[in-house]
Amino acid sequence: MTGRGIDQILPHPSAPELYESYVHCAREYVELAEHANGKIPESRGFSYIWGDALAELDRHRPVLRIANLETAVTSSGEAWPGKGIHYRMNPRNVECLTEVGLDCCVLANNHTLDWGREGLAETLRVLQTAAISTAGAGMNLAQAREPACFQLSDRQRVLVFACGTLDCGILPQWEATASRPGLYVLHDLSSRTVEEIATHIRSKRRHNDIVILSLHWGENWGYEVSEDQRRFARRLIDVAGVDLVYGHSSHHPKPIEVYRGKLILYGCGDLLNDYEGIGGYERFRAELGLMYFPELDRETGNLVRLLMRPTCIRQLKVNLASLDEARWLASVLSRECDRFGTSILLLPDGALALEWPQALGAIA
Repeated sequence: MTGRGIDQILPHPSAPELYESYVHCAREYVELAEHANGKIPESRGFSYIWGDALAELDRHRPVLRIANLETAVTSSGEAWPGKGIHYRMNPRNVECLTEVGLDCCVLANNHTLDWGREGLAETLRVLQTAAISTAGAGMNLAQAREPACFQLSDRQRVLVFACGTLDCGILPQWEATASRPGLYVLHDLSSRTVEEIATHIRSKRRHNDIVILSLHWGENWGYEVSEDQRRFARRLIDVAGVDLVYGHSSHHPKPIEVYRGKLILYGCGDLLNDYEGIGGYERFRAELGLMYFPELDRETGNLVRLLMRPTCIRQLKVNLASLDEARWLASVLSRECDRFGTSILLLPDGALALEWPQALGAIA
């Protein structure tokens, strides 16, 4: 979430005016963070906000770097009327996304159109110019449904599809149509919806392709995964042939499942937001996040292992979590993962590893 307060500490902040009930200036979110954890350094570049994440990415060297970008990237001043919160990052700050080496931003979420359809159009243009692929939004429905495509080798690609549901705050008017810009929106989690997704994936997929489906869904807070959500995620694997379900919307990590060898991330939490210093949901510890490093078998798309690096947002940047913070995350996630047949192992270096029945004993 690189808009609003985060945007204000980047080299080219947007106009700070907001249209929220209680906060009318984005600088107030910076002040809250400084009140909580001290003065943010005056000298900051585009890489500041990523902090320790940059070295962690260099260490793992992932083939692809994918993130849910939950902000418009626009200079538009036309906030969506009647919406309580509007996230915006100045287009001149897009370098913060290239600094972290993002290959793909999924955009089917409840903030992409915060600054209107013109804001969406500019977001798409800016990311394209920055050589960052997108999925889940477009100038019409066909574009919104088009996957981001990455060539792994002469014979294999990764396809990233992105969609969102209405229960996460996406407005019905944001749905893309044949003639209207917007998002790839799912109206329900029914078998019919799965079949529609499956048909679309089959029309794009080639033999040997690996398919990732990004899904913005559910509430911001709480660990519960409904039976409808679990059934839907499993059907995406069974019927649509999805290899990895990448779920998000919750501001904290949620349970993880491995179903028929495929990884389901029900809610990844936030790597970066501007909630530092805001009270109300302390028991979820939204300042703590995870960087996810799944390794998939290229032949089957099955999960080989999942390592996660615990992080903590302090002074509006990503820091490595302390061992105590990593231990807390491991304990909470193990508790929530138990009914999904998975657990979390805290490694000596403070990283976390997913354990599931097929893999017990496989992670040193």
